[in-house]
Amino acid sequence: QVQLVESGGGLVQPGGSLRLSCAASGLTFSMYIMSWYRQAPGKERELVASISSNGGTTNYADSVKGRFTISRDNAKNTVALRMNSLKSEDTALYYCKAVSSLLGTKWGQGTQVIVAS
Repeated sequence: QVQLVESGGGLVQPGGSLRLSCAASGLTFSMYIMSWYRQAPGKERELVASISSNGGTTNYADSVKGRFTISRDNAKNTVALRMNSLKSEDTALYYCKAVSSLLGTKWGQGTQVIVAS
């Protein structure tokens, strides 16, 4: 059974930091491109960052460039999102996504991030 389980969300003040983690099981993790998406209330889900299967290539939404860092550990089947200098507009439900052209797409259930004073 494939599972993606996000953790690390919470309430943080503007300017603060959080580290999200996504633990994968039931799949060959190193074959998947991993991404973080987010969805704010009343808005569509958007791509935040992605990382290639071997970790060599990363991409970021313009809104988070220079503040967020995506990384992965294929030995531990985890992908992380380090978020610094958080803003109120970063408030959203953050999802982990695994994509393989051969094996399909999997989503986690999400972890809530609230940036507020």
